[in-house]
Amino acid sequence: MLSVLVSVAYAAQEAARPSGWMQIIPLILIFVVFWFILIWPQQRRQKQHRKMIESLKKGDRIVTIGGIYGTVTYIGENTIFIKVDENTKLEISKGAVASIVERKGAEK
Repeated sequence: MLSVLVSVAYAAQEAARPSGWMQIIPLILIFVVFWFILIWPQQRRQKQHRKMIESLKKGDRIVTIGGIYGTVTYIGENTIFIKVDENTKLEISKGAVASIVERKGAEK
């Protein structure tokens, strides 16, 4: 009789324990939510920024991440030169370009 009760209790305990997949599903769901909220939008922004930097042309008016406005005078492999004033030119990293304010030849 005692062995029957022990086997019934053991079977009930096994039935209450979730399977391996049921333990992994919450982790997978957390990763999917994390991907769509954080990783995917950041990759999209990086792709847009890279595309914008590749489209830079001499004469474009830009603003840097430091808030400096200037006109592109030369585009190198990793850096660009911008004209800030009549006698002031700066060499900056391409990654420091925040946005293009005005395109060369664009109508005002």
